Amino acid sequence: MQELGYQAPILTVDGVILQFVQQQLQVLVIQRANEPFQGMEALPGGYIVAGETTQFSLARILDQKAGIALTDIRLIEQLYTFDTVARDPRGHAVSVTYMGLATALTPRQRDAQSPRFVPVDALPELAFDHRDIVAYACARLRNKITYTNAVFALLPEQFTLTQLQDAYAAIMGRSLDKRNFRRTFLGLNLIEATPFQYRDGAHRPARLYRFIDQTLVDIARNLD
Repeated sequence: MQELGYQAPILTVDGVILQFVQQQLQVLVIQRANEPFQGMEALPGGYIVAGETTQFSLARILDQKAGIALTDIRLIEQLYTFDTVARDPRGHAVSVTYMGLATALTPRQRDAQSPRFVPVDALPELAFDHRDIVAYACARLRNKITYTNAVFALLPEQFTLTQLQDAYAAIMGRSLDKRNFRRTFLGLNLIEATPFQYRDGAHRPARLYRFIDQTLVDIARNLD
């Protein structure tokens, strides 16, 4: 029997979709079409429909609001369940949040919500508690790249060591010593040289590398 006065919370799903663009870690945002916070930017999210898993709901929402297929996101994992009572003016809302890492995603206009990627270190004002959610995701990612090969999902299939270092520096939020970084990373045996080189104008050609494993694996020792 249902208890007198019981009211179930609103159940939603939100996505923190990250990619590395122009030497910056960027996150996907959309413009909210409805109240609350109509016109403000926010993470793509919405209600979980009865009969859907949270990940199926996320796939539907990303397609409807940003024109992005979940299958184009190279690494997706459940991030956290945010359940602060006052996070949504409509009432108690619980958000099951996912973090996704991708490469070269191009959102498409859907439902006048103007999806775009913005740098995580220059976020616009975001609706709800979404700024805090982005900060939580970035902290998780900073930690994750120290003990896994997760950065593979933010880089093209072939990349230079400079591109790899730039990705780590963007995620860590600090500069990294070139010699130490390369010596340490190459010692982890996560990547291998390809027979190809990257040419950029008059600069000296740079060797292209690739990750040996294109799935998430733990590394032998922490990279920190």
